Amino acid sequence: MASPYRQHRRILVASLVGTAVEFYDFYIYATAAALVFGPLFFPASSPAAQLMLSFLSFSLAFIARPFGAILFGHFGDRIGRKSTLVASLMLMGISTLLIAFLPTYAMVGWVAPLLLCILRFGQGLGLGGEWGGAALLAIENAPQGWRARFGMVPQLGAPIGFIAANGLFLLIGMGLSEADFVAWGWRIPFLASAILVGLGLWVRLKINETHEFAQALAKDPPIPVPIRELIRNHALATFAGTFAVVACFAIFYLSTAFALAHGTTALGYDREAFLAVQLVAILFLVFGIIISGIRADADGAARVLTWGCAATIGMGLMFGPFLGSGSLWLVWAALSLALFVMGFVYGPLGAWLPSLFPPHVRYTGASVAFNAGGILGGAGAPIAAQALSQIGGTSAVGLYLTVAGIFSLGGLILARRSQKH
Repeated sequence: MASPYRQHRRILVASLVGTAVEFYDFYIYATAAALVFGPLFFPASSPAAQLMLSFLSFSLAFIARPFGAILFGHFGDRIGRKSTLVASLMLMGISTLLIAFLPTYAMVGWVAPLLLCILRFGQGLGLGGEWGGAALLAIENAPQGWRARFGMVPQLGAPIGFIAANGLFLLIGMGLSEADFVAWGWRIPFLASAILVGLGLWVRLKINETHEFAQALAKDPPIPVPIRELIRNHALATFAGTFAVVACFAIFYLSTAFALAHGTTALGYDREAFLAVQLVAILFLVFGIIISGIRADADGAARVLTWGCAATIGMGLMFGPFLGSGSLWLVWAALSLALFVMGFVYGPLGAWLPSLFPPHVRYTGASVAFNAGGILGGAGAPIAAQALSQIGGTSAVGLYLTVAGIFSLGGLILARRSQKH
């Protein structure tokens, strides 16, 4: 008998490729925000202030993501998963490509940061509809007993997209002078996104609607306004899911965007060396996702998520001191451990979060909860960490992770209560 992975290869590739493209697009902005957007797009009296403004523009996408979740969730629950996923990918791709052509503050003044923020908002809208649809594409086609292992496949798009984004920035940085990199080299990854988006669209246009959604649609007509139904009858589950995803966002953006910015400025590490360290560390996220996905089918997704939240609470206490140790090896150890732990609070989400909602509001519910949690865990992470590092050094930074782990643990407890009602 053929492996379920082989039988559903096209579906799984579509969920993985699209998510990888989306995270590539999303993370090249995070990398550019950490390295060059501050001085290029924002006037400020100090590099620290410019970096803070750059991170604020980065956080705009997290504000946009819940709106994208409502917009794309509405059509995903009424029309279908496939067409909605194509639309979200196109919005994300167009917004990313246009960033490559933006003028800088020195060229057009305040218009430059305004245009940057508008396109960043567009990126967030697109990604708001991406994750939930990709997760449903995988799990709603999964055979019995395989939901977590299918649900972990789109999660692997995050490290793949990160490796592509950081790897390209690393190659560009090694091949160009600092002046050329700042002048035009940073635009190359945004231009390259057009190729990846085309690949993602080609794969997604070849798939069919999910079996589970098609059955639900044949049985009952779609809900007229899914978000209203979600608020009226599934508010507790939505709050629980929102809190449960805080930890995965906090770990990812502290280990990537903040660590890169802080490591190459305040800590004085070479940019290419630090990018290389992050590229190796991200492999531990892959291991964590795969291991947690396998264990989630054996032991239950909620239990594996609980292990990850507990590990996040403890890991936060050593993250800051290791990051500021002065040793690049200890920095690598901190980032690798953090991202491995992230695998346990991220990998099972593909199966667990949609399970909180019935099929007729599942796209909206999973997307809103995931992206609202992104505001709490991701949007504020680089900003809060930057502020904490200025107050108490890197030792204080890890406390953000500890608090995030507590929030997510509370979300899992709340979810158990919502399922009893």
